[in-house]
Amino acid sequence: MPGFDRTADGHEKTFQVNHLAPFLLTNLLMDVLAAGSATVITTASDAASLGHVYLDDLDSTRGFDTKKAYATSKLENILFTRELHRRYADRGIHAVAFHPGNVASNFASGTTSNWRFVYNTPLRHIALVSPEKGTRTLLWLVNGTPGTTWTPGLFYARNKPKIPTPQAWDDALAASLWNRSAELAGLTNAA
Repeated sequence: MPGFDRTADGHEKTFQVNHLAPFLLTNLLMDVLAAGSATVITTASDAASLGHVYLDDLDSTRGFDTKKAYATSKLENILFTRELHRRYADRGIHAVAFHPGNVASNFASGTTSNWRFVYNTPLRHIALVSPEKGTRTLLWLVNGTPGTTWTPGLFYARNKPKIPTPQAWDDALAASLWNRSAELAGLTNAA
């Protein structure tokens, strides 16, 4: 996240890595996922509360900001999860998104933002959670039962549903983002 950068595919890097690539992978695996009961768990973030999706500027070309691009991509992860659930729940696919917490990892190692001072210095041991603690919600989701332990289509933080921003619950936006993502990924059959 050092700044605005386009991938070889022509998309802003944060958008492509955090949203478009997982969207494409999930769609490419759809036949396998729908062959039996499957759960798709997407890592989102509380940072989604700072994001805003503009369907006419998914590559954030207007006034690019590294933190805003990251937050928006995490909001897109939540919208993807909701729409995946809406479209495929009847085929046995359960989708859920979660926030692992601010985990002490190599996140932000290539950035020039202030995040590097937390993630890449001894502050990480004070301000961030361990990778083990960051897996708690993920393991709770994996070991739980969709529809019983947790509700598909929702975003969870610390094992509780969370609404990070009103835009995350906009069904029309979720459907439009799905359709636009399918176009950008070159998918002709993303139902």
